[in-house]
Amino acid sequence: MATDAKVADGSMSPEALKRLEALAAAARRRKRLQAWLPWLVIIGMFVIWEVAVKAFQVQQFVLPAPTDIAASMIKWWKPLLDNSWQTLMTTLIGFGLAIVFGLLLGIAIGSSTLLYHGLYPLLIGFNSVPKVAVVPILVIWFGIGTVPAVITAFLISFFPIVVNVATGIATVEPELRDVLRALGAKPTDIIRKVGLPRAMPYFFASLKIAITVAFVGSIIAETVAANKGIGHLMILASSRFDVPLVFAGLMVTAVMGVAMYVAAVAIENRTTGWAMRGQTDQQTALAGV
Repeated sequence: MATDAKVADGSMSPEALKRLEALAAAARRRKRLQAWLPWLVIIGMFVIWEVAVKAFQVQQFVLPAPTDIAASMIKWWKPLLDNSWQTLMTTLIGFGLAIVFGLLLGIAIGSSTLLYHGLYPLLIGFNSVPKVAVVPILVIWFGIGTVPAVITAFLISFFPIVVNVATGIATVEPELRDVLRALGAKPTDIIRKVGLPRAMPYFFASLKIAITVAFVGSIIAETVAANKGIGHLMILASSRFDVPLVFAGLMVTAVMGVAMYVAAVAIENRTTGWAMRGQTDQQTALAGV
């Protein structure tokens, strides 16, 4: 007589097969929901926003409706495109510099206890300084233009990368270090073959934070010391009380931030997919049954 798990010939029983098929169907539904959920949430937010503005008769100069913002984006699409390209360029340059210097300094701090204790208070103190207060100094040094925006994006995205890379390298198990030393590994070998792979999930987690705050740095600098960019366009629009155009600038910045975040996630999945391979393999196996 067949048991709950198997029948006499060794195959799965109908009850167990039904349970497995139910789990696979649930996994497929969950995967489809995960793909559609962000879009449903965004659409729902805009619908609620539109209905609330119309229902409470909110004036356009206080809070424009999404349809008014869309109309403004269509009307001013050329200035928005031109200035968004400027903001994207300055942000990517500053972000790229933050990756290079943040990765190098993070490796150095995570590899040396002396550097860790010596430089950490300085980094924390520097990161505590509001970056908007640094922009006037950058204007004095470099003048109005692209350079202050690039440096501000660099400064605001530099700290998360340093901290996460240093944490990933510094948390390598002491026992593992001792075993590698006993096998003749040099400190540089430990960092290169163990520390850096260990720090990669931390590194990509910091990238997803840093790329979004890098846009904040660029916008801050452009509102104070630039003659081009989304921040500069928003200041001009606010001086004319063109609130829909101000919100259009915010929407464009949000879209660029989400696009860069998605790019960082895609690179992370291609590079450090092994870090979550257990969860991914389980979901794939269930979905493929």
